[in-house]
Amino acid sequence: MRIRTPVRDEVLEKLQAGSLVYLTGLLFTARDRTYQRILDTLRRRGRLPENLKGHAIYHCGPLVRKVAGRYEVVSCGPTTSSRLDHLHAELLRRTGARLLIGKGEIGSEAAREISSLGSAYLCFTGGAGVLAASFVKGVKGVYWEELGPEAMWILEVENFGPLVVMVDSKGRVFRAKNI
Repeated sequence: MRIRTPVRDEVLEKLQAGSLVYLTGLLFTARDRTYQRILDTLRRRGRLPENLKGHAIYHCGPLVRKVAGRYEVVSCGPTTSSRLDHLHAELLRRTGARLLIGKGEIGSEAAREISSLGSAYLCFTGGAGVLAASFVKGVKGVYWEELGPEAMWILEVENFGPLVVMVDSKGRVFRAKNI
């Protein structure tokens, strides 16, 4: 299935655990420190630099270089998502983001919380950072560069995938043992 960001509810309802997805549009990166910065900002009733409503958050710290005054993504493989399990639901609730993308499975409680919000968790293959970078058509922005590799990057992607739907909006979960 090919989907665009921002993701509409009717598209999320069609996703099925175990199916493949290709994503086109904006993709926001966020790792541990970025998650915390987002949540701290929103808990203090502050404003984020970008509206994440309907968008996808990719658990990634891309390797980026500047060439002729422009950013170029060299590698952008996923990082393990389960270590953020305790923050996923709050992040989705507070930002309005609809998709989380990362590496590996997430815990049962996090899966229940994500699906209860009508959102989904997708998985990209670990160790394929250069492949992932090949789907990046450009960098639209970067925030919180002082966080180093954990800065929030806004990537414009085309047919980013394949992504495996690990948790769909109806609460179905695809586990590696299903393979």
